Amino acid sequence: MFRLKVQDYFSSAHFLRHYEGPCEKLHGHNWKVEVVVEGEKLNELDMLIDFKLLKQALRETLEKIDHRLLNDIPYFLEVNPSSERIAQYIFQTLKEKLSSYPNLRLREVTVFETEKACATYLEP
Repeated sequence: MFRLKVQDYFSSAHFLRHYEGPCEKLHGHNWKVEVVVEGEKLNELDMLIDFKLLKQALRETLEKIDHRLLNDIPYFLEVNPSSERIAQYIFQTLKEKLSSYPNLRLREVTVFETEKACATYLEP
């Protein structure tokens, strides 16, 4: 089994609905995102996927939420834009982008709200 990890960043604002505390007010973060993919079979170049392609797919995903108010994005109209839900959103969006790589499985997405606090989403 092979695993690859890439990281990128985005900035956005959000507020948590029905939350009592400072996070109920509009505020922003510089988010760090880590993506882990895995697979057993390498391609003809002995790579699971070219890092360049994986980073490009992540960048395209993050461009949709970068410098945005997350609460205005359709996905977050029904759910709070918590770190957990942001990780889930990125996972689901990225999984679709990577579906053309049959030997590759998106393992997990971790979203860091701060250096010391993060949430990870993975499917069973």
